Amino acid sequence: MKSTKKAVLLITILLLTLFAMSFAGPKWRIHDLNRPNPVIINPGTSSTQDKPGLPPSDAIVLFDGKDLSQWRSMDGSAAKWIVKEGRMECVRGSGYIRTARNFGDCQLHVEFATPTPPEGSSQGRGNSGVFLMGIYEVQVLDNYDNVTYADGQCSALYGQYPPQVNACRKPGEWQSYDIIFHAPVFNVNKELVKPAIITVFQNGVLTQDHVELMGPTNWLRRDAYTYHAEKLPLSLQDHGNPVLYRNIWVRELPAPGPGEKAPRATYTLSPETLKSYTGSYSMGGPNAFLKVKLENDELLAAVSSDDFNPIYAETDTKFFSQKINLEFEFIVSNGKVTGADIWVAGGKMSVKKME
Repeated sequence: MKSTKKAVLLITILLLTLFAMSFAGPKWRIHDLNRPNPVIINPGTSSTQDKPGLPPSDAIVLFDGKDLSQWRSMDGSAAKWIVKEGRMECVRGSGYIRTARNFGDCQLHVEFATPTPPEGSSQGRGNSGVFLMGIYEVQVLDNYDNVTYADGQCSALYGQYPPQVNACRKPGEWQSYDIIFHAPVFNVNKELVKPAIITVFQNGVLTQDHVELMGPTNWLRRDAYTYHAEKLPLSLQDHGNPVLYRNIWVRELPAPGPGEKAPRATYTLSPETLKSYTGSYSMGGPNAFLKVKLENDELLAAVSSDDFNPIYAETDTKFFSQKINLEFEFIVSNGKVTGADIWVAGGKMSVKKME
C-alpha cells in the first residue's frame, strides 16, 4: 500500500512538473537540485524619520553619517560639503561631489531632505540631483506644494521622463530613493548597443518603471549617447540649495547568472541505440505511462500525455531534459531495454518497458 501511494505521489509530481513546462533558462532545468543557491545576506533594516536604517550586508557604504572619505570634489580634491549630526549638507558654490569609486550596474539607496522652511519656487526650491555614472540624473527637488515642469520634478529622469506620481514628503522630512540602474552597453566600435535603463522608487513608491534613457540627461537639450567607460563615479549635485543627505549605499549588480555552471554536457549516440529506447513504459496504472519516440535523430519523451519533449544523453543509458527537472536511466539486460528509472524533483520511480 505504501509503495502504491509513493508511486501515485511521484506520478502526480511528475505530471504537475510537465504541465508547468516552465523554462528556467538555458543552463538549468526547472527545480534542478544541482543549481547553486543564492548567497545569503543580511537585508538590513528600514529607516525612520529619526534614525537611518542599516544597509544590506553586501552593500558598499558611501555615507554613514561620519565623514566624506568615500567622496571627492569633481577635480579629485577633498569634498567641501559639510558633515554634521549624521548627515551631509550641500554647500552653495562648493560644486558637485562624486564617489571615489566607479560603478556601473547597481542598486543605489539615497536618503535626502529638502530645506525647511522652504525658500524659492519651481526649480529654485530644494534642488539637487543624483547622477548615475555622473551622467544620468534622477532629479532631487522640493515638489511638496511646489509646481514646476513635469520632466524636472522630484524623481524625474531630468529633461526626459516625469515621475509616474508625485510621492514627495514635506520639506525637512527624510525621503528615500531606491534606484536600479543598468549602464548603457557599447560595442568594440564604441557604438551604442543597449541604452541605459533605470527603475526608481521614491519613498517606496514606483516612479520610474524600467525606463530606457534617450541619452545623457541635460537642461534644455537632449544629447545622443557617446561612448564612455563601463564604470564611472556616482555624483550629487550642488544647485545652490542646502539639501541634506544621509544613509547612502550601493550594491553592485552582477552579470546575469552569477556562479552558474555551464550547461550539462550531452553525449552523442547512434540512431540505432536511440531507437532501442523507444516504446511505451508502464508506470503502474492505466493512465500512467511513459512514451519515448525518435524523431529526426532526437529522442523525445512524454509522460501520461502526448506532449513530447527532447531528452539528451549524458551517458550511454542516462538522459535528462533541459526543460524540466526530469532524468531517465534506461535499464539494459542482455542487450535489451527492459525498463527505466525516472527521477523527478528529487524523487525516483522505476518503470517497465511494455512489449
